[in-house]
Amino acid sequence: MKITVVGAGISGLAAAFAVQQGAQRTGLDVTLDVFEKGDCPGGKIHSEQVGGYLCEWGPNGFLDNKPMTLDLCREAGMGEQLLRSNDAARKRYIFSEGCLQRVPESASEFFRSSLVSWPGKLRLAAEIGVPRRNEGTDETLADFVRRRLGREALDRLVGPMAAGIFAGDPETMSLRSCFPRIHELEQQYGGLIRALLLLARQKRAERRAGKAVAGAAGPGGILTSFAGGIQHLTDGLSRHLGKSLHLGDEVMSITPLKEGFSLRTQRGLVHETDVLIAAVPAMVLASQIEDFSTSMAELLRQIPYAPLHVACFGYTRESVQKGTDGFGYLAARSSGLHSLGTLWSSSIFPGRAPEGRVLLHTMFGGATRPESASMDADEVRRRVQEDLRRTMGITQEPEFVRMIFHKAAIPQYVSGHGARLKALEGHALAYPGLILAGNAFYGVGLNDCVAAANRAANRALALLEHRRQEPVDLYRPAHG
Repeated sequence: MKITVVGAGISGLAAAFAVQQGAQRTGLDVTLDVFEKGDCPGGKIHSEQVGGYLCEWGPNGFLDNKPMTLDLCREAGMGEQLLRSNDAARKRYIFSEGCLQRVPESASEFFRSSLVSWPGKLRLAAEIGVPRRNEGTDETLADFVRRRLGREALDRLVGPMAAGIFAGDPETMSLRSCFPRIHELEQQYGGLIRALLLLARQKRAERRAGKAVAGAAGPGGILTSFAGGIQHLTDGLSRHLGKSLHLGDEVMSITPLKEGFSLRTQRGLVHETDVLIAAVPAMVLASQIEDFSTSMAELLRQIPYAPLHVACFGYTRESVQKGTDGFGYLAARSSGLHSLGTLWSSSIFPGRAPEGRVLLHTMFGGATRPESASMDADEVRRRVQEDLRRTMGITQEPEFVRMIFHKAAIPQYVSGHGARLKALEGHALAYPGLILAGNAFYGVGLNDCVAAANRAANRALALLEHRRQEPVDLYRPAHG
């Protein structure tokens, strides 16, 4: 029996590893294959070391507040090599009103902070009186924040956060799909402040009873990676897969069979499989399946992606007038900056820059700046340096520069994403054994991708186990 994974980003690698481990535990005889069009596994995860600087092309790590990626690292034999971010990385900033302002970490700090004006703070406090909205509405993030918290909170708090996580535009992002916990809090408690108060009371009671619960939005967690960068994770998973991993051979088309699927690759290989886990970007999967399901392909093409430039600049420590004591900063929407924000990479993890040097990692573009896709590296560099002069007082030229561009960096869960996903899953029922994975569907964060990969692997193994026991039923066409 065969399971094939298409795509060797973190989603595909994690799914393949989970299949491999699950088959070994259950004794299920599985032939595993993973096809990746690129010459290197990992997708956008790539850690590049040049002259003592370490540049991350994609995510800088993962938060340890959820177990799935930690468990994956341990199961793959990498648990001892995990590296937690420095304590200073808990300090985060917003560039607003012409200066860097620290993001408050408590209610008392919030009311002392000048990040939000007093009228803005009073508007936030008035959230407790805002009525709950109908459960069935797929509200945009911006509409939700304006309705419950006010325009200033959108500009100076939530908008920058959306840019930092999704490179997204709050005006189009689906609240339910991007921040499901916030949506749940309003539906369950009637409002965010009311939820915070009730959950804080519950937390105190359970602590007195010797238990502990998460806060209203869940614990923030500590950013975690490896000394050599997050690519260490994907490299380790690739080694476990061994000859099952086929690099440099893109799957061009997928054809359903009576039982399973036939794949045609760029090298002319025709590969048949019982179960297929699709872990490629939405538009790539659309082109692979459009010959047999135009309806699924159309839905997949409705998932947009944001472009993103990543500028890695290295400076002597003396060149940096201010900042770097913390994680970095994001830009308020009204700040006038060109860029979305800058991470102070050498302050987050040790070993990201040579001694006496500073590494800055600036994000430029995103869904709010689609015109960035047509800008060349020189123009992006000029604008980023202009921003760094305004935010951190840096006037000297960087001694190290690495410019990276992702034409389709992060999928955007725009309003209606949940309905599209449900429709996709419904169409997929007609093709038993076709399983969706990847960050276009169930979450863009590394933890989300690993969790979805585990679910995909478990489903794939369950399908094969069911086929072994009842081979006639597994591939019966779906009805209804």
